[in-house]
Amino acid sequence: MIQRRFRQVDVFTAVPYLGNPVAVILDGDGLTTERMQTIARWTNLSETTFVCSPTDPSADYLLRIFCPTNEMRFAGHPTIGSAHALLSSGFIPKQAGTLVQQCGVGLVHLQTDDDGIAIALPPALMTPVDAATHREVEEAIGARLLEAPVIVDIGVEWLTGQVASGEALRALKPSMDGMAAIARRVGANVNMFGLDGDTVEVRSFAPNESTPEDPVCGSGNGAVAYYLRERRGTVDYHARQGRCVGRDGHIRVSHDKDTIWLGGQAVNCIEGMIQA
Repeated sequence: MIQRRFRQVDVFTAVPYLGNPVAVILDGDGLTTERMQTIARWTNLSETTFVCSPTDPSADYLLRIFCPTNEMRFAGHPTIGSAHALLSSGFIPKQAGTLVQQCGVGLVHLQTDDDGIAIALPPALMTPVDAATHREVEEAIGARLLEAPVIVDIGVEWLTGQVASGEALRALKPSMDGMAAIARRVGANVNMFGLDGDTVEVRSFAPNESTPEDPVCGSGNGAVAYYLRERRGTVDYHARQGRCVGRDGHIRVSHDKDTIWLGGQAVNCIEGMIQA
């Protein structure tokens, strides 16, 4: 084992401890997949990332993303948190104001400015579900949906649906056993949202991945962004997530032609070295 640079970054917040943390190992080269998974299991955060040298010459870096039980092709808050950790460590990208991340879904483009870091979301595949799954979701959350939910795959699959309002969303007392059963059957975790005026409130549930309720989920918000664009024509908006679990994450969603940009701020909470 050697000493490697380490950051623990709070994402989708400018106020420490109100967002969603990610562990970032900045010197990931030389670690085996098995070793990365062991470290991710030990940190016991929803995600741990490893910044490595890219194999694609157009990328600034390669990012490996792990939750405690498995590797992920893409995830939103680890992408933003890792980019923040990298830039705050003194990394100079190939082009100022942008980053190109290589990961399991290919190349992901990021923009950086005074308002934080934004991701160009990967293309999404949206798949409708049958009436039985619709009823199963309503039973698990204990509320009616405005319409049938849909599975949105942006490298992470979310079964996404809309409830009556943000207030109704925050009042939900969902069955985690029900959520877990749905995820096992359809291969997607459950992601719900509601609207309070112009603000979108989101809650994301992944009990089979050691995260019963995600504090602030980038990919979950990305799924909502695709849902709202396809079904409501909604493009630019502000979202909040985490108030039901003692956090208060803020997410910006904007559009540039066909590209959805999802972003927010991040702050380092722990900086040092890790033996790995």
